Amino acid sequence: MGAEVGWIAWIVIGGLAGWIASKFMGTDAQQGIFLNIVVGVVGAFLGGFLLGALGVDIEGAGYFFSFLTAILGACILLFLVKLVTGRGKA
Repeated sequence: MGAEVGWIAWIVIGGLAGWIASKFMGTDAQQGIFLNIVVGVVGAFLGGFLLGALGVDIEGAGYFFSFLTAILGACILLFLVKLVTGRGKA
């Protein structure tokens, strides 16, 4: 039962993080709920990787820290996408 809760939590945290990051980065009008979830989940991996590389202890930090990490990673991901595609001024 824990695996299902884990996946559901990933989807919920990813969706909220992707939506908040898209609001910060001004891409909300271009994204739907599915893309918000994808951006949030990929952003969580990116944020976790970057914070881990910087020596931040991310193991067992809880849902709130995971949520903040996902928002940070999603913002970085959206910034890089805007930079590569040339959409908007980055």
